[in-house]
Amino acid sequence: MEIVTKNTIRRYTDGNFIETEDIIAEEFPLTIYLNDVEFATLVCSPDDLEELVIGFLASEGALRSFKEIESMNIDERGGFCHVKVSRELPKDYGTFSKRVLGSCCGKSRQFYFQADVDTAKFSLSETKLTPEQCISLMKEMQEKSTIFKDTGGIHNASIASPDGTIVHKGDIGRHNALDKLYGHCLQNNISVKDKVIVFSGRISSEVLTKASKIGVGIVLSKSAPTDLAIKLAHDLNITAAGFIRGSSFNIYSHPWRIIGADELDTE
Repeated sequence: MEIVTKNTIRRYTDGNFIETEDIIAEEFPLTIYLNDVEFATLVCSPDDLEELVIGFLASEGALRSFKEIESMNIDERGGFCHVKVSRELPKDYGTFSKRVLGSCCGKSRQFYFQADVDTAKFSLSETKLTPEQCISLMKEMQEKSTIFKDTGGIHNASIASPDGTIVHKGDIGRHNALDKLYGHCLQNNISVKDKVIVFSGRISSEVLTKASKIGVGIVLSKSAPTDLAIKLAHDLNITAAGFIRGSSFNIYSHPWRIIGADELDTE
């Protein structure tokens, strides 16, 4: 399916209106049926749909491994996806989206949904990056963001090793872009505990939680984090670095994974 479309628009520039053609990102609703029960509707970019569904179901706790999928049929014209999994699911699917506030081990960890409490992971990653690698990975992610350059309406994310990008995905939804990465890794049996997420958008608590479910120890972003995301990053042992622009960036949690950051002279 096409993920962009062209539209005739009127642009105001230098005191005048002109008629021109603009490239617009497509928006596509996909309703997922899990074991014949309607599970969720995602609004997404209409590409990499199989990876999106796999990553979304795994992040919601409805899928523990790719091997649990018995069948998957996507009707692109109708916007439906039917998935059958081998595991027994809770009778009340509503608990997957039930809003909760919880704590763990006496710490300040807070979650908004039951599935997050059940599936968020404490990172055991020992992967480290040099500052130069952080900057290089962000530059590489932005260079691969061709649809964003055309439309300005796409979030981009990559799974990378310290040496470079492994897989890059884009979507109108920032969570969808991460789910596509997760689904790709599950489908292709790619271990992620020694990998890094490179992200174009703000690090919200939802994004940080999604990264913890994927299993990485480092999240790099060109944008800012929220306060709850930073708290979660501390509790989940994830290194969050943001505002990676030019030759500078900020580290908000667990700086030991960025080589040299713990050597800061504070006297």
